[in-house]
Parts: sequence; C-alpha cells; structure tokens
Amino acid sequence: MTLQDDTELDALAAQVRAFPPMSTQETAWLLAATRDGSDSARERLVDQQLRLALDEAIARGNRGIEVVDLYQEGALAAIVAVNEYASRGGAPAGLASYVSRVISTHLEDVIEETARERESENALVQDAQLYETAEIALRNELGRSATVVELAAVLEWPEDRVLLVGEMLTTAREMYDADIVQYLDDESDAQS
Repeated sequence: MTLQDDTELDALAAQVRAFPPMSTQETAWLLAATRDGSDSARERLVDQQLRLALDEAIARGNRGIEVVDLYQEGALAAIVAVNEYASRGGAPAGLASYVSRVISTHLEDVIEETARERESENALVQDAQLYETAEIALRNELGRSATVVELAAVLEWPEDRVLLVGEMLTTAREMYDADIVQYLDDESDAQS
C-alpha cells in the first residue's frame, strides 16, 4: 500500500470508530424502527456495522484488490444485510454475526470475480500476442497478409476467434496510432 492508501485507511478507521457500540435494547429498537421503514434507524444500524466491513476488508487486503475498494464493497453488503436482517425480524444479538457473514461472502465473491476477470484479460493478451506472432510469420512466409483461414489453421483456432482477436488488435492499433498522432500534434504545438 502507498502512503495515500494508508491515509485513506486511517480515515476509514477513524470514521468507523466514531460510532460507539450500541446496547442490545437500542439495537432492538433500531431493528424494529427499520422494519417500520425508518431510514434514520437503518442508517444508524448500518453505521454500526461498518467496523465489520473494514475488518473484513483488511483481512482480505492481500488478495489483489485494494482495502479501500474492498471496504466500499463491504459497506454495500452491510446495507443489504441490515435491510434483510431487519425485514426478517432478526434478534439484536445475532445482527453482527449475520452482517459479518454477508460481508464475508460478498467480498469473497468480489475477489473471485476480479480474479476471473484478470485471468480472462491475461488470456486475451496472450491470444493477441499469439495472433501477432502468427500474422508476422505467415506474412514473411507467404509474402502477403494471411487470410483468416490460414491464421486459423496455424493457430488451431476457430475462424470466429481469429476474426474476434484480429478485430480487437485492429481497433487497438488504430487507437494507439491516434494517440501517437495526438501526442506528436501536442508536442508540435508546444514547440511553436
């Protein structure tokens, strides 16, 4: 984590510590008021559970997602958990453990989904590299650009995959070229 991350984390910790623990009676009253539709009661219950969101986020901070981002996800899960628990008529003593389980499950889901997205992105980058390598090799061998069928045969991919990766690379190259032109224009303007 960076110094800025530590500062944000310190601010979050101070925020959650600002809410003193509630008695069982106060929690029972707030749960009943939340069931009756009181937004302020729900907010107070959620505020009390933010400590759990921070604890769960910190416990998972070494799993590829920033603690602050995990905290935000945990805070959303706390809102859902408080609403569900209140609507089910849960007892005050079980609120914290219920909210903690919901937050924990949600954060694990977020971490798993993020890992799947990263794997997919890495696979796409690897496919793009393979495509470019095959494209260059075939161009050198054939003396012309390879067809989709030829690339598919060399890569042992279905033609639709070759088309998809080829279109993605074409778009990326066009964006890269546009960025370079813009940079050169900006440099030229700056020197004028």
